[in-house]
Amino acid sequence: MSPKLFLTCFAIYVLAMIFVGWWVTRKQSKGDEFLLGGRRVPFFLTLGTTIATMVGTGSSMGAVGKGYQAGWMGMLFGIGGAIGILLLAWIFAPVRQYRFMTMAEELSSYVGADRIVSNLVAVFTFLACVGWLGAHIVGGGYYLQFVTGIDPSLAKVMIAMGFAAYSVIGGYLAVVWTDTIQAVVLFIGFVGTAIFSFQYVGGFSGLEQVNATLAAASQTTHLHAASLILAIAIGVLGTPAFRQRIYSGSSSTGIRKAFVWSGVLYLCFAILPAIIGMAAYKGMPDLAGSDLAFPSMALSMLPLWLGIITLLAGLSASMSSASSDAFAGVTTVIRDLYPIAFGRMPPENRSVLYSRIALILTTCIALGLALSADTILDYIKDMIALFVTGMAVTGLLGRLWNRYNAWGAIASLTGAFGTALYFKFDAALSAYWGGSVIPAVVVSVTLGIATALLTPQDRLSHDQALALLQSQRESSSC
Repeated sequence: MSPKLFLTCFAIYVLAMIFVGWWVTRKQSKGDEFLLGGRRVPFFLTLGTTIATMVGTGSSMGAVGKGYQAGWMGMLFGIGGAIGILLLAWIFAPVRQYRFMTMAEELSSYVGADRIVSNLVAVFTFLACVGWLGAHIVGGGYYLQFVTGIDPSLAKVMIAMGFAAYSVIGGYLAVVWTDTIQAVVLFIGFVGTAIFSFQYVGGFSGLEQVNATLAAASQTTHLHAASLILAIAIGVLGTPAFRQRIYSGSSSTGIRKAFVWSGVLYLCFAILPAIIGMAAYKGMPDLAGSDLAFPSMALSMLPLWLGIITLLAGLSASMSSASSDAFAGVTTVIRDLYPIAFGRMPPENRSVLYSRIALILTTCIALGLALSADTILDYIKDMIALFVTGMAVTGLLGRLWNRYNAWGAIASLTGAFGTALYFKFDAALSAYWGGSVIPAVVVSVTLGIATALLTPQDRLSHDQALALLQSQRESSSC
């Protein structure tokens, strides 16, 4: 495939997304519309943007790479993601009625609207968004660099500029519309590639032969498999971008329905990356890195037309997920971090401008951090354990246990962070557990429950905390 041909197709694709983003949001002017789509995102857009975000860099590179390394283990991404989104639908979809804008608001409402918890979650939320955003920039940059041979840093800059352009122009509603379009491209690319891969490898008998070969050489244990499933599930439960789907949806019923459909479709989708990864191994067993299995197959084994669609699907996965995480980070900056720094909300007539500036700065920070990543899978697992695990545990305990309090939330957040940080400096322990996610969850839950039981209950009840947050939101609304 000619690098010039693919770059031309990519440029046309990005320009089309920019036009769509401008067209659907050309009349919006308020901060709430820019950040949350006016809280009226319908079912089909919630479904489209959720699927596009789930089938992100982790599936297109991480899951296919896992299939390349360990055969059917590539399905673990899909299993973990389906578990996470179905739990999100069951437990958290109803919080739409409280009109939260950020995770800091939601999690603090469970613990008496505590300001320390709110500020801590705000910082963790922003860092988590930057982490996810960096992972998607890394993944998209790998695609462009591998396919075109351009400088890796330039490839990452092009990916960042691509999704930032339509996001800055159109806001959140542009993101959900372009996500929905990209979800269609994703499924066409993945399904087409999987069908070709299935035929190439020789059907189920051929897949079993390749899987047996990979399983014999793989060092993946049951503990490692459980760690990966939990990491992906926790990632969905604690990632701010998925919460933003709840806050922006038109109704709790529509959100829950969209999440359930997303979970079922993603579970069905789980087999595709494993098939693609095993077919790539059969055709190219000596790749330098498993993360490159998906684009390598598109370049070397697929017909030209399918190869272009497949590579655009991979880039769609990175860009759709990146734009969603970027907007979750921007909402946190405007609603939570700006008041911490300046003691007030941005003025109404400048909130959209400030949001666009925050989006550009957030993307630049993530782009800088993306240069240090070795592989997509390791990057995601490290980031989830450091920032997302504590927020997921805090949300679950706060939503399901009335005795949970602010001190318990602080213990959960810092306990997960500290455990993950310790594991980063103990390679042997991390290798045994398959990452730090399982120990981080155990420590976070244990410390949260124990601390809550040993300290007084919060001064405000949940209903009183909700009323306080509502009054603050109305008095300082964007």
